[in-house]
Amino acid sequence: MIVGLDIHNFKAWQTTGPMRLAPITALFGSNSTGKTSLLQLLLMLKQTTDSPDRAQALNLGDERSLVELGTFPELLYDHDLTRTLAWQMTWRLPRPLKIDDPTHPGAVLFQDDTLGFSAEVAWQGNGDQTTGRAVLQHMAYSFAGHEFRMHLKAEGKQEYELSSHPPGFEFLRARGRPWGLPAPIKCYGFPSEARAYYQNSGFLSDFELEFERLFGRIFYLGPLREYPQRQYTWAGARPIDVGRRGERVVDALLAAREIGETIAGGHGKKRLTVEERVALWLRDLGLIERFEIRSIAPGSKLFQVWIQRSSNGPEVLITDVGFGVSQILPVIALCYYVPEGSTVLLEQPEIHLHPRVQGELADVFIDAIKTRRIQIILESHSEHLLRRLQRRIAEERLHAEQTALYFCAMNKGQSQLEPLDLDPYGSIANWPRDFFGDEFGEIAAMSRAAIKRKQRETR
Repeated sequence: MIVGLDIHNFKAWQTTGPMRLAPITALFGSNSTGKTSLLQLLLMLKQTTDSPDRAQALNLGDERSLVELGTFPELLYDHDLTRTLAWQMTWRLPRPLKIDDPTHPGAVLFQDDTLGFSAEVAWQGNGDQTTGRAVLQHMAYSFAGHEFRMHLKAEGKQEYELSSHPPGFEFLRARGRPWGLPAPIKCYGFPSEARAYYQNSGFLSDFELEFERLFGRIFYLGPLREYPQRQYTWAGARPIDVGRRGERVVDALLAAREIGETIAGGHGKKRLTVEERVALWLRDLGLIERFEIRSIAPGSKLFQVWIQRSSNGPEVLITDVGFGVSQILPVIALCYYVPEGSTVLLEQPEIHLHPRVQGELADVFIDAIKTRRIQIILESHSEHLLRRLQRRIAEERLHAEQTALYFCAMNKGQSQLEPLDLDPYGSIANWPRDFFGDEFGEIAAMSRAAIKRKQRETR
């Protein structure tokens, strides 16, 4: 689980400042205030780890990617090529990592359950946006009170230096000519020479592997989701998620059914299939009574999603019910389909939902973080979702420390982040002005207009 993030010079963010991330991290605010950009940095790093290009520091994406960020100068804050894109992040490992001492068999060098990473990427090209390129200036892993880093030795030269801090551990050079190190692999990997030139640096591979594992456990669902279909084709493949538009949600549910996968139903409850858990939530949310995926004929690769809206109503296809069912289906399915311990990124999960259901969607997230130990990072415009989180904290069904809530605002062209001060009773001490609009201002304006109109009509 990601527990800390700090970003500098990324899009509209000159700096976010240190961010605490929790099992449920929610970003609120009006449009174009930088909420989505915070998710995009994580998506950029995920597609960088997936990229086959080992020499490219960052994969900024194209139309087929999770996120498309254009060129490096375009993503820099204020498009200022003298600035450096930098970020720091900290995450908790699924299990403690132990580093053995290669020079003393049986001894342990380092051990911890938390890992940190930081990097700086700058534009190299004398201010020319057309011929320059993004170059990694610095990267470092923080572990067990030590920092292990590579940094560029001289501007214009692709030669790097490996070092550690603080004193107490030193990389020991192997015999031979002290060659300089080439550039890191992507933005996070040590080159093979970093292990070949030193006697005690083999553990650096463990850090790279944990970085890749972290981003391999990150899954994303965007705000624009596919329309429901009258039939779906499934050839038996198991997708890694439900697709960034939810287009593979039926494939995912059928794949989970095929392998007989079950998930925890909560304390004292029996285990359920993913399909059963999704169907149960759709019923509890009051959207439908029954949900089932069926093949149109035995052995067929074609499937249909059937819905019963009420206990005494007829069955209909998902295309013939309210649009909200097909829009919330990928949200719920993703939370219960991904492996335990995953991080799920959601953009506007409440889109096309009735206000009541928006609030109850918070209960889905609370159940998912408890029963599946996943982390949910979302951006939203929903006051109802926030109010339900506050209520559950007051009811002690959710602890305040299990949430990290932020308000994003724009000030003179710069995104700003304000942590919401949530107490153990669910109250927000620093509620921003006009957070979800000016409700009392609207009522007052309506009253004034009504008085003026009545006065005019009685003349």
